[in-house]
Amino acid sequence: MATSRDSSVLLMISLVGSLLMLLSAANLHQDIDITWGDGRAKILNNGELLTLSLDKASGSGFQSKNEYLFGKIDMQLKLVPGNSAGTVTAYYLSSQGSTHDEIDFEFLGNLSGDPYILHTNVFSQGKGNREQQFYLWFDPTANFHTYSILWNPKCIIFCVDGTPIREFKNSESIGVPYPKKQAMRIYSSLWNADDWATRGGLVKTDWNGAPFTASYRNFNANACIWSSGASSCSSAGSSSNSWLSQELDSTSQERLHWVQKNYMIYNYCTDTKRFPLGLPQECNMS
Repeated sequence: MATSRDSSVLLMISLVGSLLMLLSAANLHQDIDITWGDGRAKILNNGELLTLSLDKASGSGFQSKNEYLFGKIDMQLKLVPGNSAGTVTAYYLSSQGSTHDEIDFEFLGNLSGDPYILHTNVFSQGKGNREQQFYLWFDPTANFHTYSILWNPKCIIFCVDGTPIREFKNSESIGVPYPKKQAMRIYSSLWNADDWATRGGLVKTDWNGAPFTASYRNFNANACIWSSGASSCSSAGSSSNSWLSQELDSTSQERLHWVQKNYMIYNYCTDTKRFPLGLPQECNMS
């Protein structure tokens, strides 16, 4: 398990990441459209803060105004505190249609005192089933933390406060579909999923604690905006879009392996019971 020194290093990295995000605060009115919830979603503080709420009648959600085809997307979230069992806070990139692409962060609620589960997944051409799940090394309800998706033609990297927790490489060379042709928007929602979210549905939502609220700030999209069939990056200089070819360096690989060793609680690539005829092809890549 993690040592106190290792945890302290990660917490320091988290704080640095949070401070850097504060320096680039955006006006959410310019980037986000509230899409559902009948007033349960709000943009506050002159566009600096967004909140989603869930009660017994409804949840709420938003989407980005722009579509993106590759990008580095950051958002700071503070999750539902207290007894959040049964609730799911979803934050993800997605295209539309039956063969959609999708890159998911989902935060599965908990009983007070138990850790949140961070659920991740990648869909390409309508096919997902690539879940990895983690505990976090901090309380995600006490303060804001930065959750990032780096998506480029080579790989998808999930980061928490700048620390990589998952990498999904482009494995088209061995026949694995990779999301690279469909533009995606950012979506987020807070909703009731007590049929499966907490201990497989054994723990139900306690509506005495409603309304449940998650908070968002400091959205940043260093990304290729897709509009009218063209990408904003097609004529941009390579120096301003270095993330388009970015991969994990050796230091980041070490941090990724450390997180996966100490905080990963499920990996589809080791679930032989789920895939009795053989693990998915990308699981055999080094």
